[in-house]
Amino acid sequence: MATDTPQLTVRLNPRDNVVIARVDILAGTEIAGEGVTAKTRIRAGHKIATAAVARGEPVLRYGQIIGFASQPIASGDHVHVDNLAMGDFNRDYAFCEGAHTTEYVAEPATFEGYLRPDGRVGTRNYVAVISSVNCSATVARHVADSFRFSDDLAAHPNVDGVVAITHGLGCGMADKGLGFDLLRRVLTGYARHANFGAVVMIGLGCEVMQLGTLLGQSGLQTGPALAAMTIQSTGGTRKTIDRAVGAIRDMLPDVNRQSRQTVAASELCLALQCGGSDGYSGITANPALGLAVDRLVAHGGGAVLSETPEIYGAEHLLTRRAANREIGEKLIARIRWWEEYTRRQGGEMNNNPSPGNKAGGITTIMEKSLGAVAKGGSTNLAAVYEYAEPITAKGFVFMDSPGYDPVSATGQVAGGANMLCFTTGRGSAFGCKPVPSIKLATNTPLYNHQTEDMDVNCGEIVTGGETLEQCGQRIFDKILRVASGERSKSEEFGYGDNEFVPWQLGATM
Repeated sequence: MATDTPQLTVRLNPRDNVVIARVDILAGTEIAGEGVTAKTRIRAGHKIATAAVARGEPVLRYGQIIGFASQPIASGDHVHVDNLAMGDFNRDYAFCEGAHTTEYVAEPATFEGYLRPDGRVGTRNYVAVISSVNCSATVARHVADSFRFSDDLAAHPNVDGVVAITHGLGCGMADKGLGFDLLRRVLTGYARHANFGAVVMIGLGCEVMQLGTLLGQSGLQTGPALAAMTIQSTGGTRKTIDRAVGAIRDMLPDVNRQSRQTVAASELCLALQCGGSDGYSGITANPALGLAVDRLVAHGGGAVLSETPEIYGAEHLLTRRAANREIGEKLIARIRWWEEYTRRQGGEMNNNPSPGNKAGGITTIMEKSLGAVAKGGSTNLAAVYEYAEPITAKGFVFMDSPGYDPVSATGQVAGGANMLCFTTGRGSAFGCKPVPSIKLATNTPLYNHQTEDMDVNCGEIVTGGETLEQCGQRIFDKILRVASGERSKSEEFGYGDNEFVPWQLGATM
């Protein structure tokens, strides 16, 4: 990463045949240090060709292929969707070639967390009302609202709130197979999550996702901190609401007795997300977050990268860091699954960049992916998990998931992530109860424009006001403070009640 680049553009690698505009550049402007002149207006975050590229030849950014010229590109041209396209090429996976020994700090950092009786550590202390099926979602919301609009929580200051975890699944689906297994894993993961001090699960009674079966298959047992009921067996909507509200009132004193205490940063599992990415994402917020991840791993903690369609074209950078070949091959197996899955659905992997991504300067999924993997830092890839599987390994890991942020984050939280960092260049609004979400702006104009939504401004990296290392340290410090109870911007607005979105696979019957 060059830090002494010319004022108007950023050069990311000596091999690149494009540079990135730092600011809007008018046609006819000479690009100092590159020996080219902009042939048209280039918006901030977009790419300018620094050399001629023949049709079919690769375009490089980060020193990596981001696509191929779909028509001849002249020096000084704007490089984007009209002259850059996807193309097949062989990746050198070089399994484990870059794996190295992790250096741990002598005195790990700490934060103030909730140490549960079974040893798990939470960063928040919520009560959950989890619906097993869409049919019980309204009841679950009524139960949670009973505490939102009452004084019940006033006497329990250590309780962060009562959260309704609702969704649109649970019936009209097969009672076995991958789709069923995914939903079961998600619901189980949330019921066991360390950020919940107590849980009430509510079903309808006749649905496919039977509560009794779910509890039995998952090893969950009802008791002082877990209650389960169905609308049909309890006697209808009003009786179920009253029973659930009464159960939570009985739970609140025990949940309130949980108080924060000093625990090691090794108890943090950080979910990594990016949404509304732009041309700066891979230059500022993502690599700065990656440096924070490296620090967290050095302190004994863990971080989970996801969104498999958004590592497509950059997976070879992760296989090089795999701790062993089996881990690397498991990652590639998930890539192959996605290639086949999108073919069956009549789509393609390059469908991923959204209109907002393209407006921000990202052209292909390969370009987006190369920036996205930077969130994962540089330490070894310690494990690869399927969606919503329990995360047991420390260090940097990967979880298979779609690129759609709420679905991906739901899987990470179900796996055990108790913190989340979300980078954005276009201004994504996101929260993820029960896990606090820290929003990282890739550019200063976004931070200033949506300052009430953004927690950290990473834009000073591109203007020269801050180094990547300095920003990475700020992010790491922010993670520890928010884990200790400081509220993030999305928490201030109450985001997170509607962002629980399990991955739906299989036919809706």
